[in-house]
Amino acid sequence: MHVAIIMDGNGRWATARGRPRTAGHAAGADAVRRTVEAAPGLGVETLTLFAFSSDNWQRPDREVRALMGLFRRYLLAEAARCAGRGVRISVIGRRDRLPEVLVRAVQEAEALTADQRSFRLRIAVDYSARDAILRAAGRLRTHAAAPSRETFSRLLAEPAQAEPVPDVDLLIRTGGEKRLSDFLLWESAYAELVFTDRMWPDFTAADFAEAVRDFHARERRFGRVPLSHSEPARAAAGGSA
Repeated sequence: MHVAIIMDGNGRWATARGRPRTAGHAAGADAVRRTVEAAPGLGVETLTLFAFSSDNWQRPDREVRALMGLFRRYLLAEAARCAGRGVRISVIGRRDRLPEVLVRAVQEAEALTADQRSFRLRIAVDYSARDAILRAAGRLRTHAAAPSRETFSRLLAEPAQAEPVPDVDLLIRTGGEKRLSDFLLWESAYAELVFTDRMWPDFTAADFAEAVRDFHARERRFGRVPLSHSEPARAAAGGSA
């Protein structure tokens, strides 16, 4: 099961408490730890977290610098622990615009956890789904024939990914907004969507479990007719033969 989460509401959470927006991002890091710890027990094998959009560069410089520092501290603090728990870390998105010290932290975390296979944690930083699709389309120039969906999915994957990542099964967005905001557009073609008013710093393991229960209660048809609707038609056809 692949779950993707748009971790929204950090700034509003802090503002509502009379604190700077950066305090909300720090509190959000605690929610990341809770969510990563809860995921395997909920049947999640891949978790992709939207940490920083390519459009987020438009935020105030102070907030952006604080976020970059937070990402670096998280990776440095969590990489060894993740390796000990079988968690593989990978970061998707552009790296050419990230601070050099953050790029080094990303590389170190990925290298330290590269052999882990129990659970995959993907963090999207300076990420845009539309830009990722454009880059994948550019890679098609090396292909003589028109690609299949599976081939394009492999082209869409970041070069650092050693194996393909399954499509998103469940996409959760916290913070009350109801949009995808340029996140995993190709991979979420048939994802079930869950939107919650809970701000990300307040998102708990219980909230995560509730979203997964909601997911399992839904009927995923992928364009097919539900079995309960198709059986009578089969029976009628068989009776007239």
